[in-house]
Amino acid sequence: MTLSKKTILTPLLLVAVILTSSAQTNNPDNYIGQFNPITTAVPFLMIAPDARGGAMGDAGVASEPDAFSMHYNPAKYAYIKKDMGVGISYSPWLKGIVNDINLAYLSGFKRLDKDQVIAMSLRYFNLGDINFTDANGWSIGNYKPNEFAIDGTYSRFLTSTLSMAVSARYIHSNLTQGQDVGGTATKPGNSVAADVALFQRFPLEFDKMTGDFSWGMNISNIGTKISYSDDNTRKDFIPTNLKIGPTLNLNLDDYNQLSFMVDFNKLLVPTNAITSGDTIISGMDPNVSVPVGMIHSFYDAPGGFQEEINEISICTGIEYWYAQQFSVRGGFFYENRNKGNRKYFTLGAGFRYNILGIDFSYLIPMETQNPLEHTLRFSLLINFDAPSVR
Repeated sequence: MTLSKKTILTPLLLVAVILTSSAQTNNPDNYIGQFNPITTAVPFLMIAPDARGGAMGDAGVASEPDAFSMHYNPAKYAYIKKDMGVGISYSPWLKGIVNDINLAYLSGFKRLDKDQVIAMSLRYFNLGDINFTDANGWSIGNYKPNEFAIDGTYSRFLTSTLSMAVSARYIHSNLTQGQDVGGTATKPGNSVAADVALFQRFPLEFDKMTGDFSWGMNISNIGTKISYSDDNTRKDFIPTNLKIGPTLNLNLDDYNQLSFMVDFNKLLVPTNAITSGDTIISGMDPNVSVPVGMIHSFYDAPGGFQEEINEISICTGIEYWYAQQFSVRGGFFYENRNKGNRKYFTLGAGFRYNILGIDFSYLIPMETQNPLEHTLRFSLLINFDAPSVR
């Protein structure tokens, strides 16, 4: 293992087992205008796993459904125009720093009838090889930290235009392979979670073209806190997230289609409070239950309403299709500089022929030496049949 990789990954492993809560900071000057990102366990759940969404700024809560809809909005499955399909995606991650971290994603769906669809997915995040050492710096072995999540969902129409979905998720995070970190015995973290999602589409007619307007909402990862030690009093929130946004699809003519979409995301977990010793100076106590934390997430920021607005990240995307066979995509992802400061453009393309679909995307950061630069995603879709749906 190279020195640069150890420097990057060691803090990642320590986050899971440090004795102080990751939801607080002891800097009393950390008010609005200061760097104050929200931290959670298992952030790999928030990574866009497929090339199509990755090419559109990670947007997709109301885009055209496909096999990868589980991540963005499982309610879209009810609208899918296929009987059965499978999607496989692979993404090298942090390629600018290391070369053996990657995210693999497998998903599939099956239509039960014209109103109902079921789907499943497996997300596997490989953190590469890490050389663990003891207090004296002697090697105690090479390990392969990893995380995965298994999902299942049921999606159906509620009305002629509105669909919904309920999903269940099992999360396993094995960052330390059972090693002692900072004198603390560790274990794999486990959690269970659920998603609740809605999707609606309305047809549109113009003088010389047709189209439709869609909107979607997905509250994902509503689940139990996760712990990496036997001391269950120290638990971290998982990334419960609210995703909502619209999409406009325009059929320019019989061969050309253009889509515009915007997603708004807000983590529904506590914001870091401002403390001095054990006293909270500004903000709210983050040591609350998951339901209370979700409610507090709308008004607990130390900087008030402005900081709450700063916690909303924005994904924008555009997609062009020719004859439903060739596509070109672009997008932009924005995050406030005090909440993570991720800003990047994305590009990509897709090809469909018969039952097969191939997509790829490429990430272009706005900052130099961004660890996400040169990130590529590759996806393969296999779809079967095309029954009549709404």
